[in-house]
Amino acid sequence: MIRAAQARTARKRYREMAPVLDEQSRRRFVALEARALGRGGVSLMARITGLARRTIYHGLSDIRDDVAAAPGRIRKDGGGRKKKASQDPTLLVDLKRLIEPVTRGDPMRPLLWTCRSLRHLADALAKNGHEVCPTVVGNLLHDMGYSLQANNKTREGSKHIDRDAQFEYINTQAVAFLAADEPVISVDTKKKELVGNFKNNGREWHRKGGPEAVNVHDFIDPKLSRAVPYGVYDINNNVGWVSVGTDHDTACFAVNAIRRWWRAMGKKRHPKAKRLMITADGGGSNGYRVRLWKVELQKLADELKLPVTVCHLPPGTSKWNKIEHRLFSFITINWRGKPLRTYRTIVQLIAATTTKAGLKVRAELDENKYPKGIKISDTQLTAINLSPHSFHGDWNYTIAPQRKTSPRRSIN
Repeated sequence: MIRAAQARTARKRYREMAPVLDEQSRRRFVALEARALGRGGVSLMARITGLARRTIYHGLSDIRDDVAAAPGRIRKDGGGRKKKASQDPTLLVDLKRLIEPVTRGDPMRPLLWTCRSLRHLADALAKNGHEVCPTVVGNLLHDMGYSLQANNKTREGSKHIDRDAQFEYINTQAVAFLAADEPVISVDTKKKELVGNFKNNGREWHRKGGPEAVNVHDFIDPKLSRAVPYGVYDINNNVGWVSVGTDHDTACFAVNAIRRWWRAMGKKRHPKAKRLMITADGGGSNGYRVRLWKVELQKLADELKLPVTVCHLPPGTSKWNKIEHRLFSFITINWRGKPLRTYRTIVQLIAATTTKAGLKVRAELDENKYPKGIKISDTQLTAINLSPHSFHGDWNYTIAPQRKTSPRRSIN
């Protein structure tokens, strides 16, 4: 009981003093508390403060020997541990090489968030001859501009065994296309939005006490229904296209959005293109199991006279799609707090989205009808000029234009 009371008192004193202590005074204060506690005081104060035991012993040694830092300094000249990066010149180079194939988020790169854990990175660095712990790896990543992202709404299923390998494959394909100056686009359907005088999350500046009045209940207006924004993001040029549909989100609608992007923007920006790469989610209207998606892509390849390579993100990783955090997130920020009363309002707000990085967006309304439930037969599917890739041919494939066969001449 006495020991527990002493620990509570020591913890309270440390919490009150910690905000005003520098490195040297913190070490000495904790050392004094440990000495006052007697036997086991160092271990107890290490648990309370999080300081290493040797740091507390260092503080006891400073007190015993009456050692002080030079005037105006906290440490002695040359004191303190040297950074790993300065001790090991190749450490940052090897760490960067490890994470580049599986990073996402930088507009200058095809795919900056890493999906590898600090422990796995530390183990991989150890195999390359670097003695480094996961904590140091985390500090190095922060210094390199990486951040630990929240996992809110990112888990959509169990982790696939080939998830990381698929990300590496997508990156390899994208790098090769971009190096050849070929277009690489990321596509997806944004969250469907209610059209009408409904509350839209977020806030914007108004005179105090004068917010916009919207409906109490979010019942769908039968005359307007929902808006279906389907986006196409040109990775290399940092530009986006959004088709705002008024009907169903089908594969026909998705491919038509890509077709409209090519006619309005893609063809002008890539006049010498010889092929097209698409990165898409594994499900939805552009899912790898959707037969209609592949049939419509065959039509698109025939029209553009270009082979279309498709790489699907592995299951459970749709939020890592490039378009999510390079286009859709900024659209959401731009229209926050604004009721989406009409389709025209939605189109105008999307088209007005810009960023300091130079993002430009074009949006148009697509009022075509896209009926659901279209069945694709096995015969139609086998007629597609599709070549599966050697790695996960279900996720990675190329659809080339159909070869035109010359008519046979009849012999009389």
